Amino acid sequence: MSSSNKITVEYSHLGRSGLVVSNLCLGTMTFGKNEKSYSAIYTSPTQTDEENSHKILDRFMELGGNMIDTSNLYSHGKSEETIGQWLCRNNRSDIVLATKVRAPVGPGPNDSGLSRRHIIQSCQESLRRLHTDYIDLYQMHAWDDSVPLEETLRTFDDLIRGGKVRYIGASNLKGWQLQKMMDMSKYIGLPYVITLQQQYNLLRRESENDEFEVCSNEGVGVLPFGALKGGLLSGKYKKQNGGIVVTSGRLSHASSIGYKSTQSCPALQNYENDDSYWKLMSAMTQMAKNHGKTVSQIALRWVLQKNIVASVIIGATSIQQLEENMASGSGWRLSHEEMMELDTLSQRNNHFVQNQGDIWKSKARIMFPNTV
Repeated sequence: MSSSNKITVEYSHLGRSGLVVSNLCLGTMTFGKNEKSYSAIYTSPTQTDEENSHKILDRFMELGGNMIDTSNLYSHGKSEETIGQWLCRNNRSDIVLATKVRAPVGPGPNDSGLSRRHIIQSCQESLRRLHTDYIDLYQMHAWDDSVPLEETLRTFDDLIRGGKVRYIGASNLKGWQLQKMMDMSKYIGLPYVITLQQQYNLLRRESENDEFEVCSNEGVGVLPFGALKGGLLSGKYKKQNGGIVVTSGRLSHASSIGYKSTQSCPALQNYENDDSYWKLMSAMTQMAKNHGKTVSQIALRWVLQKNIVASVIIGATSIQQLEENMASGSGWRLSHEEMMELDTLSQRNNHFVQNQGDIWKSKARIMFPNTV
């Protein structure tokens, strides 16, 4: 892509709200490096320092992007701090800023979850790190069945009334959980969630089974993450001598240290002998040649053209990678026949969405050895 500042995105409302966002959202999980982190993600060489992160943010804005997604979990707060320093020299009103709450941030019994205490404390700390006095979209990072849902929703309502939060969203939910949130919000007259952030890509389509049906019926906008499945849908991995050749990127780092599968770092061995995966990659490679695009852009375009999607969360560790990903945002489309072919070839799992909250509960003892 050229170095011009041509707008490469389109804009739409976020769910049934009045908030307008670019159809590509910059995910910032790679901002900030924490050598002491429990997670291979945050110790990877692909994590970007503050200077390069700021360059990526600048370029994202130049190309028309206006939505930035982060979390108090990412690099244990360093992602929010990096964005906060960048916001100090930019116009805050030009940005739609999204962050999250739920994950463990300390060893204490009240240092995680969706209790009133933890939500309010986490919001205050996120505002401090981000150098802002409000969050556009505050998202529950996962379900918390240990806290009454009404307590969680009323706390979000208080934050909205206090001017600290504009809208609320959710992430990593099952369909019944999202429906319960919507029904309770209506019943007691509280603000409803306007977005659902789920992993969604050509290799992970289980959210179509239930969660997206609720979103469609309730007017909730979907914010897919993991559109490239940790690089598995980028076309850079090749099959050789019965295995996948990995030479760079997050998966390479995770594999080199024996890191197990997560949503963002899938286990490569699950795909080495998966004929359906290689057939899909072959079709995507041919489509990329036909359009003069990259395989990554084909994968992103497939997600973008799904009607339920409001904005696709993309990551970038370099300007080149950012520009490549953003070139999928506008100016071209996959044909109906191509979309149907990818739908047919892609794996559609029927298992339920994993419970991210339970995963964090088990990892808390690794993150914080003195956890009560």
